[in-house]
Parts: sequence; structure tokens; C-alpha cells
Amino acid sequence: MTLVVGLGCQRGCDVRTLLELLDSALAESGIERQRITALASIDRKQAEPGLLALAQLLNLPLQCYSAEELAGYEHRLSHKSAVAFSHTGCYGIAESAALALAEQLAHGPARLLITRRKTAQATFALACAD
Repeated sequence: MTLVVGLGCQRGCDVRTLLELLDSALAESGIERQRITALASIDRKQAEPGLLALAQLLNLPLQCYSAEELAGYEHRLSHKSAVAFSHTGCYGIAESAALALAEQLAHGPARLLITRRKTAQATFALACAD
């Protein structure tokens, strides 16, 4: 099974904040961190130090998508954020990016296993594909 974490974050969000969000969401669902296949986000975050540090810490690839690519997943989101849309042009980065990469890696349909989790600085979602 392909498990992809989608992440969105404010500029300057540190790796500790991202790791705590990831670990707490996975623990709630009884999923071990080592089962994660990859991380995904929006292309404007591809140089974000916290995301890059998280990918390195977890030894996982980080794939980023354009707002246009992520917008194609809008109808599948559990929550549509007007704030995210005003900043990026898509309504949900974490869920959209997780779905996009899970489908790309699995060459088939994906679904959200963990819907959007949010802290003051970051969002998390987990998608899976068989």
C-alpha cells in the first residue's frame, strides 16, 4: 500500500512543528511512521526549510505540485479553505497534494485515510492507494 503525507505550512514553520503534527496524526490512526512512502506539498513550498528538513529526517522524497495540478482535486477535499485559496489558488494543499502523489506513485485511484489536521502553522493529510 502506498501511503503519502500531504503537508502545508506557513513560511518559516520549523521541522519540530511538522514532525509533531505528523506523529500525532499517525499515532491517532495507529499508523507507524516507517509505513509512509513519500511527502507532498505545493510547489511554492519546495524550498521551505522545515519541509526539506522533515523529508531528510524521515529519509523520504518530497514531491511538490503546482496550484493548477492541486486544483483538480478540489471536489475530493474534506474541507475547502478560503485562506489557502487566497494565498495559493487552491482550496487545500495537504489533502490535494497527498492524493496527487499517492495516485501518481500507485498508478491508480487514492483516497484520504486521514483528512486534514491543522495546527496554527501547518496542515497534514494522509492519502493511500493500493
